[in-house]
Amino acid sequence: MSDRAPIKTFTDLEVYKSSHKLAMKIFFLSKKFPVEERYSLTDQIRRSSRSIAANIAEGWGKRIFPLQFKRHLVDSLGSLEETKSWILFSRDCEYLQSIDFEELFNEYDNLGGKIWKLHEVWKGNS
Repeated sequence: MSDRAPIKTFTDLEVYKSSHKLAMKIFFLSKKFPVEERYSLTDQIRRSSRSIAANIAEGWGKRIFPLQFKRHLVDSLGSLEETKSWILFSRDCEYLQSIDFEELFNEYDNLGGKIWKLHEVWKGNS
């Protein structure tokens, strides 16, 4: 018998929960970025981090078509890698402290592995 609760909505997916949590972490950390970055780095890192969760949610809505769901998971991974790039810029511009950078980068690496695993196991490898 499985101790997992059934997945009824995208908010039940662990990858969604993690991506939402990380996007919120990015939001609060980026509130400290300089005002001159508002329409560049701040906007970009917020958009890409939110896109991870949004693509998972959109894919979930199309899950009856396995390839559609998997395509959205790949799009989510693309946004994840973009977010990691913006995290690197944030560190190099000295907007993120080393500890925040390391934590975020590692958490995004971990999330990427989980999204990829979901992609691999979703309704076989079709």
